[in-house]
Order: sequence, then C-alpha cells, then structure tokens
Amino acid sequence: MGTGGLSALLQAKANGDVPVTAVMSIYTKQPDAIFTTEESGIKSLKDLAGKTVATATFSSSNVSWPLVLKANGVDADSVKLLKVDPGALAPMLAAGKVEATINWVTVAPAFAGPVAEAGKHFKALPWSDMGFEGYGLSIFASDEMLAKHPDVVKKFLSAFAKATSMAIADPDAAAEALKAKVPEIDTKTAAAAWTASVPLIINDISKKDGMGAFTPARLATTWKWVAEAQHMPLDKIDPEKAVTREFMAGAAAPVQ
Repeated sequence: MGTGGLSALLQAKANGDVPVTAVMSIYTKQPDAIFTTEESGIKSLKDLAGKTVATATFSSSNVSWPLVLKANGVDADSVKLLKVDPGALAPMLAAGKVEATINWVTVAPAFAGPVAEAGKHFKALPWSDMGFEGYGLSIFASDEMLAKHPDVVKKFLSAFAKATSMAIADPDAAAEALKAKVPEIDTKTAAAAWTASVPLIINDISKKDGMGAFTPARLATTWKWVAEAQHMPLDKIDPEKAVTREFMAGAAAPVQ
C-alpha cells in the first residue's frame, strides 16, 4: 500500500494493465497553485500575461498547466514558463527574478519565509479556485493485497483516518511523532507544512461526502482533466475501474 496522485494512477491505467487500485481519497481538492507576492500585482491567472513563471522541471503540475490557462481564457504563449531545479523556486521568487512560481500549497511555508526576508508579502493562488477540480493525493493498494488481505486493508484505512483526525487536531504533536521517526526534520516546518495541507483534506467537499470518499461525479471530473491533458478520448477507460469503495467501511466519516 502507498500514496500517490489519483491523476497519475488514471493515466497509468489508461496506458496499460496496472494491478493497483485507489482505496481512499486524501486530498479532495487539487494542491497545485501559483505562488507570487502582493507586490507583483498578480491577482488572477490573467495577470500572468507577459510575466515569467518558474516551475520545477519534472512537476506533475506542468501537464495540467496549459489546460488551467485555457479554462481561464489565458493564452499559454503569453506566459513565459521557465523550468528550473525545485530548490531554486523560492529564492527566485524572493529575489524577483520571476513574478510567480508553480507549486503545491503544501510547501507554502517554505516560501513565505524567504519572501518575507526580502521585504515582500507572500501570496498563493490555488488552482482549485480557478476551475481545476478533482481528487489529488490518495491511498493505493495492489490488487493482490486487496484479494489476499482485505481485513488488513480495512484496518489500515480505519487507523489512517483516525491518525489523520488526530494530526489535524494537534499538528505540533504530529510533527514531534514524525521527528521521532525522521530525526533530521524540523518540527516547526513539518507542522506548518501539514497545516497548509489540511484545507485539501477538510473542506466543503469532504464535509459533504465524508472522509476518503470517491464520488462518481468528482471521479469523472478528475479523469476528464487527465484525458484532456494527455490527449486521450474520455472513453479510453472507465475511471470507476481505478477505485474501490469496498474497504472504506468504518473509515469514511464526516469530518469537522
């Protein structure tokens, strides 16, 4: 068992027989965002026209980027996309070498510091506010695991749901628990990064559908974005075949 982006699993299944199935959603909103500063004057994607945006060379966000621009009526050719090493993104934004970067909102705390040190004010523009819908990070399991150890899968998902609720209630304790396993991490940074990810887990969608759920409509929307980005027909696969709701009993519950 492990975690990964649901879009990646859908893409993989569309390209071949992959014996892996998504068993629980974690992020009910996409984590991608534009990072910029208040001083840049950028308030929407349309304000990026004529600007330079930096992104990590192998970021998964790069695949959906042209579609997000298109959905917001922005010509992709009007924005200069600069692909760089991930470690260069925060310094480049802070130094004003680029007007914006593409990142996940979960790393916002790592950008806010350098930007503040440069005398500027950090700002994030989530793509989920710009029409980019669908499930993000999810829990996967091999089909062999599901067939041979169904009870273990159910117990794991129940424990995961409980642990997530505990971590949301006390991010500092969660960071300390992480440090006990990974001594080199900084607890303050870990707690801040976790807190930044919470809105992807607890939001209007998860409150309505329950923690971990895969609704048919949102699942179809997730696949639609993948299909368009990869130039695949919508009937290439049935996204329902990529998930199972069988093992969520006792784990899916309304979140506060």
